[in-house]
Amino acid sequence: MNALSVERIFKQYGDKTAVNGISFDVAPGEIYGLLGANGAGKTTTMRMVLGLIYPDSGTIRYEGKSYGKEQLQGLGYLPEERGLYPKVKVSDQIIYLAQLRGMSRRDADQNLRYWLERFGVPEYYGKKVEELSKGNQQKIQFIAAVIHRPRIVIMDEAFSGLDPVNVELLKSTVKELRDSGSSILFSTHRMEHVEELCRNITILHRSNPVLQGNLKAIKKRFPRERIILGTEDDVKGLEKVGGVMNVKRHEYGYELLINDEAAGRPVLELALAQTNVNRFEIMEPTLNEIFIKTVGESHE
Repeated sequence: MNALSVERIFKQYGDKTAVNGISFDVAPGEIYGLLGANGAGKTTTMRMVLGLIYPDSGTIRYEGKSYGKEQLQGLGYLPEERGLYPKVKVSDQIIYLAQLRGMSRRDADQNLRYWLERFGVPEYYGKKVEELSKGNQQKIQFIAAVIHRPRIVIMDEAFSGLDPVNVELLKSTVKELRDSGSSILFSTHRMEHVEELCRNITILHRSNPVLQGNLKAIKKRFPRERIILGTEDDVKGLEKVGGVMNVKRHEYGYELLINDEAAGRPVLELALAQTNVNRFEIMEPTLNEIFIKTVGESHE
């Protein structure tokens, strides 16, 4: 049974359609990517999943059950905007939020101390939120989203405002949640994070789902149009090889744009005839390239 099932949900505001018949399933222990430009319908979809607003039609089921207090208490939400009270101590508000989700004060306190230790900041227990950096406020907000051990977690731009070290820390934590059985609906503009974390995705465009499915299978549907060629010395004549559309020089060697994968062999043979080759790869399309091809260059 899927942890979360969204079946043809619609949402209309006046004459504007915010979400137009989106369906997807999130399995137990899966991170599902929900992508789209601003205004595509991501936030409205997440709000419906959270029970903050209701769909005009369609159904949302949590482990096979429809909206209900028990189901909604089993959710966690990490919003893009920070929503913590700046002048309240971390311990006071996180424990309070956990109690609202049905936890005892003792269990909430124990979980909070665990997470602070996990992030290496046990000294934040008694500090006010405003005393913390933006990155550390995001860690506390993450704790607020998972303190009650939710079965389903909705994350909107989870790594916003974090430096690279803390991004890696939070990514490893998200993977731990997944591996422990939590199901995560994950929305972000950072396509490289989706490629690393998500198995299945939906791309929304102007309220409509325009591309859905397994990420690996989706990539196979798009042509490989780049060659990365790492060489010790210069290679002459690459732009004359059939199928090569453009050649860019980089410190490591060359990046070639191609319109036919068959160009790979003569490119490699030409390079080997002139110098040592330390890298040769016909690159699969990135999710960012697929996104742009799907929704267009001007997608904001």
